[in-house]
Amino acid sequence: MKIRSHSLAAMVREQAKKSPTRPALLVRPAKGADSKDHQTLTYQELWSNIQSYAAFLQSLGLTKGDRMVILSENCAEWIYAHYAGMSLGVISVPIYPTLPADQAQYIAKDAAAKVALCGSAEHAEKLSGLTGIKTEMLREDRHGVLNEDEWNKQIDSIDPTDLAIFIYTSGTTGQPKGAMLTHQAFMTVCEHAVPYLGIIETDTFFSFLPLSHIFEQIASCLCFYAGACLGQNKSVASMANDFLAIKPSVMVAVPRFLESFMDRIVDGMKKQKPIKQKLFNLYISQGVKRAQGGFAPLHPILDKIVGAKIRERLGGRMRLVVSGGAALPKHVAEFYLALGLTVLQGYGLTETTGGSVVNHPKRNKYWSVGEPIGVELKIADDGEILLRGPTIMVGYYNQPEETEKAIDRDGWFHTGDIGEMEGKSLKITDRKKDILVLGNGKNVAPQPIENLIRESKFIAEAVVLGDGMDYCIALILPNKEIIRTELGLSEGENLAENSAVRDLLKKEIDKTNKQVANFEMVKKWALIDDSFTIENGLLTPTLKVKRKVVKEKYADLINNLR
Repeated sequence: MKIRSHSLAAMVREQAKKSPTRPALLVRPAKGADSKDHQTLTYQELWSNIQSYAAFLQSLGLTKGDRMVILSENCAEWIYAHYAGMSLGVISVPIYPTLPADQAQYIAKDAAAKVALCGSAEHAEKLSGLTGIKTEMLREDRHGVLNEDEWNKQIDSIDPTDLAIFIYTSGTTGQPKGAMLTHQAFMTVCEHAVPYLGIIETDTFFSFLPLSHIFEQIASCLCFYAGACLGQNKSVASMANDFLAIKPSVMVAVPRFLESFMDRIVDGMKKQKPIKQKLFNLYISQGVKRAQGGFAPLHPILDKIVGAKIRERLGGRMRLVVSGGAALPKHVAEFYLALGLTVLQGYGLTETTGGSVVNHPKRNKYWSVGEPIGVELKIADDGEILLRGPTIMVGYYNQPEETEKAIDRDGWFHTGDIGEMEGKSLKITDRKKDILVLGNGKNVAPQPIENLIRESKFIAEAVVLGDGMDYCIALILPNKEIIRTELGLSEGENLAENSAVRDLLKKEIDKTNKQVANFEMVKKWALIDDSFTIENGLLTPTLKVKRKVVKEKYADLINNLR
């Protein structure tokens, strides 16, 4: 269904008007509820709930241009509040519920938010002590008096270039920066991506990534733009049952999830009888050949015996998976293609409203991140990927200097990633910036964590890594003299193999982990014996660690920490 709306709230309003009885949202039951099934809300019911929430937000005194924090796990009320706010011209400021209190307070304060909607008392506690911000519980029933005619006029007055959301993303300095994104940015992605990907109104999305992340924000917008249905996952523990209950046809996912699901299938198959293992291995082999355009005569028969049963675990209707947030390993992509599932790798940043580049279902070069959609793309002389268009952020809130660094005078956004073109498709070859992208799509600025680790008198240097991994790891250069004195060790003692040294340093790493978010914690680490010098190539002339050289030199050690 073609949408002509200029704003996100108007988009949902139009769907409610055109298809009032079409399923819009599969809501997970509240904790303690008797029902185990998801509740189905139509577009008319979704819009009615958004209207009720808009009345409540208006009663709090929120008006156009005000900022509103949403600090909560995913839930139906997250959707209501977000679209209700945007219908009033209020700017949403999502905060990851796992962020520590100091980071959550920094974001709320930096955005000058007037209201914070919190999913629990624990979330609200993280903002306690802040002045000038009113804290409300997100999940309570919200009602108020709203003049519908006046409300619709407000919605119609929203300009495409008005700001819809600030999404804070980690910078190399460690202080989050608020990327300011407009209604037009999201609508542009929808206008291009929905027909490009072939999303239709009978599709059902599986929603499980945090709505505080640009990737899930885009997924929900694509869903509502197409008039499709958004099915909310209850919890990580209930994933298997949720797939069967929701029976999704479309999902956006980070590579780590896809890899984890693949590993569970492969591990489970190893416990089966030899004949079943042989059939499975033959099926995957034939499937990969078929996906690559080769001769695979046994695949159709094996698909009925093996493939159909595996797809049933995802609900039996899954036809399209878009992978982003980190690089998708080639063997993982081939595994899903062998299963007959279309997995499309894409690329984008918070600052580019996520969906900038993605593979086409009929032109899937899965070793690339696909073709640009809704943006101009060029490769700079130094290989950096540059993007330009209406999906690019207005800038970083209150940070004109950082904005100037990111967006040049000609409007090109400098991604910090290095790439090359293969025909119309983009391939990412390196990272110009130091931000780590974990396998689950979370962005981590390593320098602040390294600085915290180096605060220990027992640690001379630390390098935090984690691109494409499940968690952060660290290579630790011990302060040998201080450690030897502290523990009374001789000069010839091998520190790396001494249990007392490891216990001492573990306590220091634990101190750091208590000061960072869950996804920033250093889960594994190893001691290295070399010094970091300009002479051995590990430091630049300005005494910065050469991360790429470190990764190459200690590749085996790093692999052991995965």
